[in-house]
Amino acid sequence: MAFGLPHGDNVNPFFSVVTDGNAWTARQRAVALTAQLSEWSAVGELTSKAAGRHFNNISATHGERLRGTFNALTGLVAEITKPKSSPFSLLGDARAYATDRAQRAILMADVLRERGDNFFAHEAAGCPPVLIYDYEVVVDGRKLERPCNYMLLKITPPEGVEVFAWKRPYVIIDPRAGHGAGIGGFKADSQVGVALKGGHPVYFTAFWREPEPGQTLADVARAEAVFVRHVQAEHPDAPKPVVIGNCQGGWATLVLGASHPDITGPLVLNGAPVETWSGDVGSNPMRYNAGLLGGQVQPMFWADYGDGVFDGAWLVLNFEMLNPGRTWFRKYYDVFERVDTERGRFLEFEKWWSGFFLLNEPEIVWIVRELFVGNKLARNEARLEHGRVLDIKQIRSPIIVFASHGDNITPVKQALNWIMDTYADETEIKIRGQRIVYMVHESIGHLGIFVSSSIAKREHQEVASTLKTIEALAPGLYEMVIEDVAGEGHSKHFTVSFAERRISDLPGYGDGRQDELPFGAVERSSELQGELYDIFVRPFVQASVTRASAELGRQFHPLRLQRALFSSRNPQCSVLPAAAEATARARAAVAEDNPFVLAEKLLADAFEQSFDIVRDLRDAWYEMTFYSIYATPQMRWFGRNFNFERTRKSKEELVALPEVQSALLHVASGGFVEAVIRMLILLAEARGTVRRDRLERSARVLTKDEPFRSLRTEQRAQIIHEQSLIVEYAGAAALETLPLLLRTPEERRRAAEVVQYVPGVLSDMEPRTLAMLQRFRQLLDLPPATMDVLDDPLSALTRAAQ
Repeated sequence: MAFGLPHGDNVNPFFSVVTDGNAWTARQRAVALTAQLSEWSAVGELTSKAAGRHFNNISATHGERLRGTFNALTGLVAEITKPKSSPFSLLGDARAYATDRAQRAILMADVLRERGDNFFAHEAAGCPPVLIYDYEVVVDGRKLERPCNYMLLKITPPEGVEVFAWKRPYVIIDPRAGHGAGIGGFKADSQVGVALKGGHPVYFTAFWREPEPGQTLADVARAEAVFVRHVQAEHPDAPKPVVIGNCQGGWATLVLGASHPDITGPLVLNGAPVETWSGDVGSNPMRYNAGLLGGQVQPMFWADYGDGVFDGAWLVLNFEMLNPGRTWFRKYYDVFERVDTERGRFLEFEKWWSGFFLLNEPEIVWIVRELFVGNKLARNEARLEHGRVLDIKQIRSPIIVFASHGDNITPVKQALNWIMDTYADETEIKIRGQRIVYMVHESIGHLGIFVSSSIAKREHQEVASTLKTIEALAPGLYEMVIEDVAGEGHSKHFTVSFAERRISDLPGYGDGRQDELPFGAVERSSELQGELYDIFVRPFVQASVTRASAELGRQFHPLRLQRALFSSRNPQCSVLPAAAEATARARAAVAEDNPFVLAEKLLADAFEQSFDIVRDLRDAWYEMTFYSIYATPQMRWFGRNFNFERTRKSKEELVALPEVQSALLHVASGGFVEAVIRMLILLAEARGTVRRDRLERSARVLTKDEPFRSLRTEQRAQIIHEQSLIVEYAGAAALETLPLLLRTPEERRRAAEVVQYVPGVLSDMEPRTLAMLQRFRQLLDLPPATMDVLDDPLSALTRAAQ
């Protein structure tokens, strides 16, 4: 039958389908209109929230700074206009100021010349790590079956420091984000120094400037696994190595743990950007780069421009643009102002900051596509290579996360929100047998997390001394709280507690995540742009680039060109060494209270503030532009399939998981070991928080005393995991079946004493803890506890076994 217009009562079937499929009732249209208005209101809400927070911050911060500048200016004017003992004193101040500033200018120019010379010498040497410690290369990644430019360094302890082969070794993974390696061992108080001071062997994962041909991140992950296995072989009597990942080395540490879960000990992530979509509205502008600058097209183009190699100097420039007032002015003015004392410190830091490293195109595109645009690692969707999906839930080692509200490169939410996306809830963490411990500091900056800040040193010391006790925790999510209790400076003592948390307790959870919805559209847009570039643009770009032109382009990068112009390669700088030497001999420093010096400082502050105002206005415009584009209903629909949350399982669904069912089959099985571990978990459940002194006693019992000492680490972890599930899902039965695990009066007495020894003195126990202890004794037909157990009840048994 031919399709045509309706005739009488006989309506053409095709026409009916079309009209019926598009005909909405008045109610349906009202619902659709309401939904669209709601979507648009979300755009307005996000943009207005961003604008409000930005401009509140601008008015508060810069208003306060302007008041401070005005007050200082008022004081300066009053000082200058004050009657002088001599009418020529101001002229003398001007002459002293001019002499001093001329000398400083020569010395500062020579500092910049030396920085430029150091830059080229460092590049000529292959940009070796900037560690202050001696080291030897023990594994060369270029010689592996799948070669890469990574290497494993063994740190040589400095004189007077002794390390022990039986102590847990440390493996530190530094970030390869444009800079070179070594920042984690840049100072005596950094991670390397803290670990060495504790007697631990330390290994460092570093890299050469040039990547190997064809190198991928899968090759890097394989090499890091080889490194960890080598460390294990070198220390067979030590626990599995702790792996510390700094910044982007943090997500590399997660990749290592997920792809090789059997080889690592605890994983420590310092300022690691794992959940890259997360952040706070009104700050953290870096997360909007992909939406406004082109996503994966950028690294694809710059890698093609570099003949298949991406120049890390672009990443460094990106970091500098975060705070141009600091990186382009204040940093240099501070050196100029203290040029007599700051030369060495400045040149030392610039040696690392100016070490620009290269990445192959597949490496940088994987980082951008899978992490910073796709946010796939946190959602267990990242593929290390074809057919190899990374699943963080496969990690069995404890994970310790260190974040800070003062970190403007890796916000707290980027460091922690991956926990929300990886796990349905905290119960799944327990089912998986994992221990995740996080710490959040209020003010420390990004580099301070792993360089040399005294605050970071404190955190690293506590993590180092607490690792063995963290392994004795029952699976779950914990916050590690460090408290100052006594002393000052280096003699200050701390106590540490572990508070069990829910995922809803994570910082920022209550803010919601509506601001992350637009990133689904960013991801889809990035993929489409990448495909279009690959098909229509890339062939022409690659055809126009040669190896020589790529190298020339790298040499003319703004950051390299800046250092070249202020180096001995510039003939005009050849006179600086002699001039600086003569200036140093004739040095006449001006007094700090010289009015012209004070006026200059005011001008410097005002100049920096002008930079900061422009930066803050730029960030406000940047964020509002992003949301006005990507938060619209059309773009949210465009990215709907790229934005999702984990399914939240009910407790009934979780009980049905194989791990839980297997554990529940053994609720009445086991002996002394299982009973004591179960009782300790029940006590921890009753307390809610675990002080470190109590946790240390628990760790001593579970690792140093027989019969626990004879257990392999994996066996101990498996028993703790199983007993945790029994306590979680069969709490009443976990208690009632204790007499079946402890069959003799002697076993029951000893188990009750061990469990009482861990929480300590009876008078210090919380009521819930004491009630649970008395419940144990009642079930085991023992009299109530009235006497303290101050000595380890198993120590005599352990000595007899030895």
